[in-house]
Formats: sequence, C-alpha cells, structure tokens
Amino acid sequence: MELNEFEFFRDATLQICSSLDIEKALFNCLQYIRSFIPASHVALSLFEPGSGSVVKMLIIDHLGGRKSLPPIPLSRDSAHDLRAMVATGRISTIEKLEDYPAAGFLSPYVDLANHSALIMDLGMEGKNIGAFIILAEGGAVFTKERAELASLLRGPLSIAMSNALRYDELEKLKDLLYAENRELSRALRRRFAGGEIIGAEFGLKQAMDMVRQVAPLDSPVILLGETGVGKEVVANAIHATSSRKDGPLVVVNCGAIPENLLDSELFGHEKGAFTGAIAQKRGYFERAAGGTIFLDEIGELPLQAQVRLLRVLQNKTVERVGGTKTIAVDVRIIAATHRDLEELVRTGAFREDLWFRLNVFPIVIPPLRDRLEDIPALAHHFIATKSKELKVYPQPSIAVEEIERLKAYHWPGNVRELENLIERELIHNLGKGSSGRLRFDHLQMPEKTEDAVLEHRNGSELITLEELVSRHIRRTLQNTNGRISGPRGAARLLGVNPHTLRSRMMKLGIPFKYS
Repeated sequence: MELNEFEFFRDATLQICSSLDIEKALFNCLQYIRSFIPASHVALSLFEPGSGSVVKMLIIDHLGGRKSLPPIPLSRDSAHDLRAMVATGRISTIEKLEDYPAAGFLSPYVDLANHSALIMDLGMEGKNIGAFIILAEGGAVFTKERAELASLLRGPLSIAMSNALRYDELEKLKDLLYAENRELSRALRRRFAGGEIIGAEFGLKQAMDMVRQVAPLDSPVILLGETGVGKEVVANAIHATSSRKDGPLVVVNCGAIPENLLDSELFGHEKGAFTGAIAQKRGYFERAAGGTIFLDEIGELPLQAQVRLLRVLQNKTVERVGGTKTIAVDVRIIAATHRDLEELVRTGAFREDLWFRLNVFPIVIPPLRDRLEDIPALAHHFIATKSKELKVYPQPSIAVEEIERLKAYHWPGNVRELENLIERELIHNLGKGSSGRLRFDHLQMPEKTEDAVLEHRNGSELITLEELVSRHIRRTLQNTNGRISGPRGAARLLGVNPHTLRSRMMKLGIPFKYS
C-alpha cells in the first residue's frame, strides 16, 4: 500500500479521536495502522509520578479483545529501566520481549519469546505521562522507517491520554460529589422524617431519656445493642437534637471498608500517596467537620485503624495518608456495636485505651423481643412507609390477630427483620393483585414451654414470668459478684449477650454497674 505520511497522520489521528472511550479509540487506531506497521496488539500505560510504576494499563488485540490491568508495582530497577526506555523524545524498539525484565507483566497476554515491541513516550508540557506500545509477532520487525512512521502519532496520542486522565479525574470528582449529596439528602430525610421515634415513650423510653441527657453535649456516645435494633436511628436522634444539627451527619460502616482502604477512607489521602491516588481526597472525618460522625460496627476496626482513631479522639486532628500537614477536625463521635467490646479488650482484639475513650456515655438499646408493646406502632409505620415506596394503593390493613402473631415471634433480627417482613408481605400482596389485609401465616412461632403465670413451688402463691426471670437474674448476679460479661459473667451463665442482659435488667429495674 503506497504510503503518504500526511494522510497516515490525518487518518490515524481521526481514528484516535473517534471516540471518548479510550479503549474503542485504541482499537480503531490499531485496525488502521496494521496496514502500514506490523501489529498484533497495542497497549497504553499511565505512569505514577516519581516512581515509574504503572498505574493503569490497557491492552487491545487486533481481534477486539480488551484488557484493563490493575496497578502494576515495579521493582526499582525495572521502574528505572522503563523510565529510561520511554524518556521524553525517544522511541525504543525491543527485538525480543523476553530479554526485557520490565515487560514481565505482559506475559499472561502475549508470548514474550515470539514478540517484539516498539515503545513510544507520551508527554504533555515536557512531562512524561505514559507510554504507547505496539506489539508484533516475530523478532526485530520494527525497522527505523516504521519507528519514524509511528512517531507521527506521539502528539495525538499524548493529547488523547491527557484528556482521558482528566476525564477519569472528573468522573471520580463527580462520584465524590454524588456521594456527598446522597449523604446530605439522607441526613435531610432523617431530619424531617425522624422527629418521632416509635417507642420513645414505651419500649425505648429509658434509652431516649439518656439521648435527651447527652444530646446537647459534645461527649462521645457509644450505642450498644443487637444487630437491627435501630442504633442508626438513635444516632440520628442525638445529632438532630444537638447543637450540631445544622452540620453534617456522616455514617460510616466500619465493617464494610476493606482494611487496606480504611486509613484513606477515614482520614483521606494526598495525590500520589499510593498507587492509584491520582487526586487528593478528604476522609470521612474531614467531611463531618462541624457535625457528627457515626462509626457503626466499631468493633470491626482492625488494631492499626484503632490507633489512628485514638489519636483523633485525643488530639482532634487528622493527617491524610501521604501528607505531613495536621488538619484540625471539630467532630462529635457516636460509635455503635453489637459486639461485646469488653470481651474484645480482654482478648486483645480491641484497644483498652480506645474503649475507655469511647465508653463515656453508653446507651443500651433493647431488642425488639423486650419491647413487644412497640410492635403495633412499628408495624403500622412500616406498612405506611413501604406502601408509599412500593406505590401500593390503597394501603393494606392488618388484623388484630396478626399483630398478636407478630408479638408472639422471637425476632432474632429485631426491628430490621420486622421492616423486611412487612416489605416482603406487601410485595406478595401486590403480586396477588390484592390490597386487603396482610397475613403472616408463614411466620414460624416458637413452641411454648411454660405459661405466662406459673405456680410457685413452695405453695399456692402465683408469680408472673417476669418476676421469675428477675429472681433468676438476681441469683445469677449474686453468684458472679455482680459481673455481667466475661467468661465468668452472668451473661455467659445465662446464655445471652451481655447487651441483651443489661437491657433486660433495665426493664426489670435491676441495678448494675456498666463494667
């Protein structure tokens, strides 16, 4: 095919700029240049500033196969070789890839022993940002003439790479903005819809009295209770009735963040702090400045993150990963867990000094089975809210006998389980094309092993089951010298979670020390 360099440059540039999708643009470019330059694959790499390691690599073959590689850390020698190979203004050829150690990461995709390569630097404003690589079968296929022809593409490829980098950064910033807007919207919804907490005057009365006591202060609060009891709802109530109510409420699930990302997510990072950190990022603590941060499932934090959290509590400052600047943060901390932190302290899985810092004002939230009087109101609330979400009109009703069925259930999943059950029944009801009463016939009821009123063994005196439970707990506490948790605590002897036992003791009026 007769070669005209001007036409080659023009047509290749059109292919490179043919799509905002960099992978598609590279494939189009590969298909075009194959008519002039032997090529089985093309690859585009982005270098980490300073180190030379590959942050991003795209590999396209002539059949349309595409592969985006994760960050590729290189040894110091390999990084030096790679940086020297793609020094600004140079085009390098490799006759056999297997003789070049820095190309080892390509081995899963091409036969290094049977491929040669042409490597061309990409740069903008005198700075090297990456490399464009053409791979071809056979050795020493890239002649001087072919290398000079490929060099015509340096300009358009550099511009395309620079635009792709800026586009990726904008996408990440857009995602961050979306996440922050979502948090703000969620906080606003809670603020306007969460003024009334169901059970605040009944099953949650003692907990809500404590909320009212601590909300105006800036003291740390730790919420204790089983999974699904509504710890986030209580945290929102504390924030919404505090002097920080106009600031953000940032919710962090400590158990849902990968350990290798914890420091970055909690405290932020600087640009270039690690492979893939292409932009500065504020952590959750900075985003919560002037408001409240809710650390849910804090018992899941690894020890390394616990150390940094302790420093935040002590100094009220954070340092971004890769940064040297100390940033002051004015944040109130509310923590929550369903785990026995005292036991974790004893086993060394949770730092004792952090536990003492967090355990300033503990609030125990009782499980749903200990606040059965709240079930009717909760059921009607969830029917109303879920009917709106699912667009169920008219809103179904619930019979008294079904409420009694719900109250007889043991609720291992607590309020969250009740919410999910209501939603599931609404979906079933909608599928049947009915908007009548909800029924819970499939709900498995525990078998009754004793009546609510028992005959006292020493005579004809009758005592309630509640009184019997109270006496049994008191006797157990006498045997453990008042200790609730731990291997020899009352909770272990009674076979219940320490938080559940404390909640039951609160309801029964049994005094205890939180220790």
